[in-house]
Amino acid sequence: MKKVLFALLLLTPALTMAAKPAPNPADYTVAVHVRSSSLSKVASGVSETSLHLVAVIDAKTYELDTISPCQNLLRVGDYKAKIVQEKSRYGRDPQPTPDDTTQAYEYHRVYEFLFPDGKTRKFTVVGEQE
Repeated sequence: MKKVLFALLLLTPALTMAAKPAPNPADYTVAVHVRSSSLSKVASGVSETSLHLVAVIDAKTYELDTISPCQNLLRVGDYKAKIVQEKSRYGRDPQPTPDDTTQAYEYHRVYEFLFPDGKTRKFTVVGEQE
């Protein structure tokens, strides 16, 4: 019995890793051109930093921040992304829900970037310019 339990414990990390499928590059249809990349301090008292990007998407300039702490800069250049979350009265979820406080002139959007090595990272839109 102990041998079976031990074998299951050894297999658990492998099964966890296998459960997440590799991202499909065909799903990442949004072209993103990163113009600048910088690290900024997280507002909390902890010494964590987040990655701040200025990027051009569909001829608009956006400011994007990572959702999780980051220590490395992203090289400027072209990347592929997809929208993984969007709340607005126009576009993806135009019907208001009872808990929806988004007005027609507001939105919240999260992009997921796909990198050449197959890894992904999520960025939240924190600014917009024309």
